[in-house]
Amino acid sequence: MKIDPVLNKAARLARMRNFESALKIMQEEEDRYYGSFKYYYLYGVICLYAGSFAEAHKSFNLARKIHPQDPMLLLGFAILYLKRMDTVQAVDYYLDVQEMDPENKTAKKALTVIRKHSTTEELSDWMAENLHKLFPPIPSARIMPKTIFGVSLIAAAVVIAACGILIKVNVLPNPFPVKTQRSTAEFTLSVQERNASVETGGSYRYILTRDQAIGLYDRALSMFTSWRDEAAKVNLNRLLESNASDGLKNRARLLLENMTAPGFDSFRREDNFTLSDVKNEPVIYRDVYVIWRGMATNVEVLEEYTRFDFLVGYDTRRTLEGIVPVVFDRPVALNSERPLEVLGKIKLQGNGTPDFQLEGAAIYQSGRLEND
Repeated sequence: MKIDPVLNKAARLARMRNFESALKIMQEEEDRYYGSFKYYYLYGVICLYAGSFAEAHKSFNLARKIHPQDPMLLLGFAILYLKRMDTVQAVDYYLDVQEMDPENKTAKKALTVIRKHSTTEELSDWMAENLHKLFPPIPSARIMPKTIFGVSLIAAAVVIAACGILIKVNVLPNPFPVKTQRSTAEFTLSVQERNASVETGGSYRYILTRDQAIGLYDRALSMFTSWRDEAAKVNLNRLLESNASDGLKNRARLLLENMTAPGFDSFRREDNFTLSDVKNEPVIYRDVYVIWRGMATNVEVLEEYTRFDFLVGYDTRRTLEGIVPVVFDRPVALNSERPLEVLGKIKLQGNGTPDFQLEGAAIYQSGRLEND
């Protein structure tokens, strides 16, 4: 699992009860982690321990938009309702957690406390000194590689190998769960849809054979199951601009509707398309997310939006690949004197035109980019 140095450092500081420094680190990187569940959850938990319950609620709400049924997130919401003495709602959340994770110790303890201190006065007295005992745990900070000596690496490798064997034979649970493949049942083509996959008349941007149309869809579906949404979109967009049948195009649209927006932490860099790719065939990159590096100029920041001209490839001040307009639907702090990376969605500027812009999702700007 790839180590994230920013979240790792913030988590480590929080576990040392240096909440002010941990929150400062998180706040400085807010734009970079826009849309990241891990960021919103960690920020919310640290806010709980720091006593900033309103900020915790705000961050948990953002996390809920990404993974609404995460058990640890529900523990966070439960504690916020318990703090407000809304025990009915808190109990509902704890029961939901128990249903998903019957052995969850925090949920068990919380329900026991609520049952034992049945009156408002008793529960309030208990919470005055002990509420923190029901907080969801701060995620463990992973050890950074530079802090590990050679001998420790060898010992760790032996332990990991042993644990890996035990996990594989189901003796130990996997402590690092990974994304499972998505279900494809509702997107599987019927025999009829496969047999009638193309139209024989009309004017289209791309003319496909039956095998080509089916191949594009099957390839996109395979990518979708492996969480390679951006690569899948390119295949589906080509299909939508072709002579594929209405039935096949409807399946493609349904598949597109079920894709998720990436963050910097979840974006598949191997599926990152270049500005040159997009310029050559803009239509097949409609609504595809990319991460491009460059410089910002003509920056306009208002309460409702942020706009700037993005000098793609000019982060080195030597090569300019092109200029792309970028628009965020919120104010974003950035320094036009320093390189930045933009995570954004490609939006075409009208039917039949090659123009496009980036609908901004997140920005990463760090001194490290100047040294890459």
